Amino acid sequence: MKKSKFNGTSSYIATDDLQVAVNAAIALEKPLLVKGEPGTGKTMLAHEVASALGMEIIPWHIKSTTTAQQGLYEYDAVSRLRDSQLGEDRLKDIGAYIRRGKIWEAFSAEQKVVLLIDEIDKADIEFPNDLLLELDRMEFHVYETGEMVQARQRPVVIITSNNEKELPDAFLRRCFFHYIRFPDPETMRQIISVHHPGLHEELLREALEVFFKFREVQGLKKKPTTSELIDWIRLLLVENIPPSRLKELDLARELPPLHGAMLKNEQDIQLFEKMGFVQRRF
Repeated sequence: MKKSKFNGTSSYIATDDLQVAVNAAIALEKPLLVKGEPGTGKTMLAHEVASALGMEIIPWHIKSTTTAQQGLYEYDAVSRLRDSQLGEDRLKDIGAYIRRGKIWEAFSAEQKVVLLIDEIDKADIEFPNDLLLELDRMEFHVYETGEMVQARQRPVVIITSNNEKELPDAFLRRCFFHYIRFPDPETMRQIISVHHPGLHEELLREALEVFFKFREVQGLKKKPTTSELIDWIRLLLVENIPPSRLKELDLARELPPLHGAMLKNEQDIQLFEKMGFVQRRF
């Protein structure tokens, strides 16, 4: 039996305000624009919403070269020109040279689907504006064939952004917005329990203590995220690192064991090394 509301899943801890945002966007039939720092579960949210509501998900991962037109359809004029030179039979069927995009797939689905437009801020600044009418009216025109494509079922549209660039006001007005805050220690404890059920309480407590102190270090270029904490704890278990090792750790003097799971660039490693050098001098 399909659910009509999203309440999180057994594998995804959704805060109350996030649940409200998802359900409000569905009720208003507006795209849900989700922002938050990397690793807060924005992309995973769309997959979990689809799973919870019993819907198929159609993901569209945006790159710097992606255009809005590609989401609708692409016309392969080069292939048609080549076929005209070879005298191919399919030349008369111009539809044979039309390749459907992710939005067309979502519009033509027989059942309601979740359409994920992932990391929209990676594309050109005009990209969101180029999709305004299509996402608002749930239809678009195919110029080459004269066809009007209309959504059979209005999809649940979830759009993610890492805040790499500002999105146009006209686009923002058409969305329901939610910012996923970084999990507090209690929420993080619940998330870790999902990924590492049965984890020893002392190890969980000490790992969270180190992790949040780690994030508070001034000058970090890239703070460790939830996914990196999950990986780090997995390594602590594999290497059988005792909780006492973490409890004795002094971040002003040394790096945590297996820190490569959390530090992702040489600048941050050098930052900790300098901190240790200063402490040793004084």
